[in-house]
Amino acid sequence: MGSDHYFSSTPSGPEVRKPLRVTLAGSERVLQTAGGIFSPDGIDKGTAVLLEEVPAPPATGNLLDIGCGWGPIALTLALRSPAARIYAVDVNERSLGLTRDNAAALGCDNVLTSLPQDVDPDVRFDTIWSNPPIRIGKEELHALLMLWLPRLASGGTAWLVVQKNLGSDSLQRWLAEALPAGFAVTRHSTAKTFRILKVHRSDAA
Repeated sequence: MGSDHYFSSTPSGPEVRKPLRVTLAGSERVLQTAGGIFSPDGIDKGTAVLLEEVPAPPATGNLLDIGCGWGPIALTLALRSPAARIYAVDVNERSLGLTRDNAAALGCDNVLTSLPQDVDPDVRFDTIWSNPPIRIGKEELHALLMLWLPRLASGGTAWLVVQKNLGSDSLQRWLAEALPAGFAVTRHSTAKTFRILKVHRSDAA
């Protein structure tokens, strides 16, 4: 990727797609990937921990993947909850194109890919799964999470995977202070070098 960053809106290098063989929702899949996105060579360790540790998603409703990359989280949600509507958001246009095409290849017509600002602000989410982009910086990360987490539906839960040495515990403390009343932030589990943070909304959304 050179000096390019996966959180660039339009990666500068040419898009060269290549096949990617991965296991999603218990079966091997052949998808497409490309450079200039997050973890282009497969499922990164944090996302793998998230997919292993988090309970099954709701069967219906609106489900959100923040920072979809080539689509491992959004596609897993779509495959496991075919009657739900999956929102896959990213600032990287190349990531959105890959997720869209990978969803089509799997026959997942319940995946909606879009830039963050293009999601209807009135939509509320029954679950949010994310491996948030910690390396964008604390201020940007906090703004990102406060854009989406307050949009949990009443009774909804967000699951975030964060590496311990990249500030998972301090992020948990910050979320507990920053989110309004009605939100509970807890540590769901620890696996390898990662924490799974659980954000639950109990008040009326």
